[in-house]
Amino acid sequence: MYKYEGLLVYESHDDDGILEVVELDGVRSLHFGSHPRQSSMLLKAPGRLALEYVRAMTSWLLFKETLAEDGLIIGLGGGSITKHLLQHFPDCRLTVVESRKGVVKIARSHFGLPLDPRLKIIVDDGGHYVRNRAETHRERYGLLVVDAFDHEGMAASISNQAFFDACQAMLKDDGILVINLWGGTSNPAFQSAALWLGRAFGWKLLFLPVTGRGNIIGLAFNSSLPAVTTTKSLRARAAALEQQFDIDFPAFLRDLKKHNASTLKQVIKT
Repeated sequence: MYKYEGLLVYESHDDDGILEVVELDGVRSLHFGSHPRQSSMLLKAPGRLALEYVRAMTSWLLFKETLAEDGLIIGLGGGSITKHLLQHFPDCRLTVVESRKGVVKIARSHFGLPLDPRLKIIVDDGGHYVRNRAETHRERYGLLVVDAFDHEGMAASISNQAFFDACQAMLKDDGILVINLWGGTSNPAFQSAALWLGRAFGWKLLFLPVTGRGNIIGLAFNSSLPAVTTTKSLRARAAALEQQFDIDFPAFLRDLKKHNASTLKQVIKT
């Protein structure tokens, strides 16, 4: 059976709707009952990040050298970000919160999400999980990744100031929040999320529009500024990261400078 121009290889249903896995031109993708892809994997290179917005979410590496500590991910999808972190940062410990049990099952069975002692998956609402642990997990995480914003909008439980305040509380002083947003800077949902982020993180924010896509990646920095603090050192780091990961970090840096001219000085010395 064909769907979204590709071969439907798996389909199931839960209380939140349809879960589908579709293969097209060597790419396996997760769909939630609509054409937009929630996650994708290259069948011949499953360790590479297939989607441009997911590659852009690695831009946090421009400002933080490694992840040798706890990380929290809200939203699993096919597990692309989770697999990337486990593969490249052997000293990290990850907690992933995913609201749909069926998504976890598919990530394991169809997208190669490993059983790894460094990985803990919790089936829960991400917004509730974060708000309920803001005090008990205070200053615990070096990286917090939020990917719960799709073409229809942001998940209701994270669409509030309390969620982002809790994220800030759970991050270490030098921690970074990375969030996938959607819809362009004129979109009301984006504007609301940017306002909540700014209030929570003292406006130490950068936004990276994804070329040719509707995604905008947000980076929010906690009280300690990044160790990499000059444009010159960032350029050198971007070149080194490109060689290491085969991802266009120099382009990320150029776009960050282009779209954050008035706010970049809050994060680095330009």
